[in-house]
Amino acid sequence: MSTPAQFQAGAALTGKKRWAALLFLALGVAMIILDATVVNVAIPTMVKDLDLTTTDAEWVSAAYSLTFASLLILWGRVADRAGRRLLFVIGVIVFVGASIMVAASDTANQLIAARAFQGVGGAMILPSSLSVINAVFVGKSRAVAFAVWGGTIGGMAALGPLVGGWLTTYASWHWAFLINVPIGIIVLIGVAMTVPETKELGGPKGIDILGTILVTFGMLGIVFSVIEGQRYGWIEPLAPFSAAGWEWPLTSISIVSVAAVLGLASIGLFVLLELRRAKAGKVVVVDLRLFRIRTFGAGNIVALVVSLGEFGLLFALPLFLQATRGYDALQTGVILLALAVGSFFASGLGAPLSQRMGPVRVLQLGMLLEGIGIVGLGFVLSTTITGWQMAPWLFLYGMGVGFATAQLTGVILSEVPVAESGQASAVQSTSRQLGAAIGTAIIGATLVLGLGSVASQLEDRGVPADQAAQVSSAVSSSAGQAIPGLAAMPGGDVLVEGASAGFAEAIKLVAWVAGGFVFFGLLTSLALPKNAARIESEGYSPPKVKEESDAKE
Repeated sequence: MSTPAQFQAGAALTGKKRWAALLFLALGVAMIILDATVVNVAIPTMVKDLDLTTTDAEWVSAAYSLTFASLLILWGRVADRAGRRLLFVIGVIVFVGASIMVAASDTANQLIAARAFQGVGGAMILPSSLSVINAVFVGKSRAVAFAVWGGTIGGMAALGPLVGGWLTTYASWHWAFLINVPIGIIVLIGVAMTVPETKELGGPKGIDILGTILVTFGMLGIVFSVIEGQRYGWIEPLAPFSAAGWEWPLTSISIVSVAAVLGLASIGLFVLLELRRAKAGKVVVVDLRLFRIRTFGAGNIVALVVSLGEFGLLFALPLFLQATRGYDALQTGVILLALAVGSFFASGLGAPLSQRMGPVRVLQLGMLLEGIGIVGLGFVLSTTITGWQMAPWLFLYGMGVGFATAQLTGVILSEVPVAESGQASAVQSTSRQLGAAIGTAIIGATLVLGLGSVASQLEDRGVPADQAAQVSSAVSSSAGQAIPGLAAMPGGDVLVEGASAGFAEAIKLVAWVAGGFVFFGLLTSLALPKNAARIESEGYSPPKVKEESDAKE
């Protein structure tokens, strides 16, 4: 691993300027997290306006997720070498430009390409923002900065449906993306005025081209297979795959299984290559020796495991509320606001609690609150539940996200040399994204499995078995969105009642599975050292540069 003398660690910000810098960095992160969730609410309107097929609509989300998750490690390493602030700024420009392209799209191919381009920008912003924080904040201010960063992610994930629903309802779906233009301009101006540049100065020269190709291709294959396995089939094809006019030619094996094998093989070759290059003193994409640091290695495992269940329920809960309770997108967003409030509330408490209890204990408290909130929802969810009845559990859930996200980030990076914070930030972000992708796939499969109970609920209400099976199939294939339309059929009241009861049972199962993953993450956190992140890592603290405002504090 590189020594501190080889690198420019950067200047530690002090005074009021550091909080201004944090504000603009957090606003940039908020932009990409908000956009990732806003699109879920805007898609139905986009389908009507652009005449999108079901496959087109699915690719609007998948194109962003694929490029975002697969490029995090690449851009994290580039940030270390080219400059963390520079890559953040480029990422904002790319993301805003892509947002304009999305809003201007009038065909499916244009829309999907623009969404993929957004993912490229987002993959630049997320790790570079975190590595800037790790490089320029020290001591107690670093803990506060991580808390704000984590609270931003949790809060924006919950605010997305509210903002998307409001913009789509009262403006148009175009503004769900055009809103990024003024936000991006503010971020660019603010970052230019407040954030210093930090980057790697010494060390081996050159570019690890093969390693870059392998890790990017490997992550692309793995993430694609996780996201699309249920749709296209894990082993045998369930549906034809086509992209940009090209169709998957084989009928005996699914493109998903081929992508998974190639992705895993690429990651295996990448690990061997990086170990060999590091031993020879050559430049690497990821210094795998970082995993020898207990907080980094164990912390990434915790991040992956807890992400399996952390946001999985947010995928299924809006479907349930709109299908069985009749809420529209805006009302659903208002209900989920309780989670955002909890997350932001925890962000303010995280730093002082961390000083008193230690970051690992606050992290574990966060995961405990998450698990209680999610499992609690599983017990109270019903076809008659109201937003007010859900609010306390969502608030607990949000508090847990606010505590856990910030503290886990701080623990993972606590002993990583500042010079390598870009690649370390990217690895932890990748662990989270991979866990979230796998978790969403599992939650989706759990929801479909749970919706199989619709048939038995209908039969219990006197619906003939054949009709019950047909209705169950329609509800399952539409993720419950066919339920409101059942009211127009003969005996519609009974069909809606039975299907809603079946969906309620399915969403309970989803909540318990998601909560189980979070509690498993809590168990894996026991591998973390008790006093992690209480001290600056290995003497790598950057030198402080006084600001004029210091005297005023």
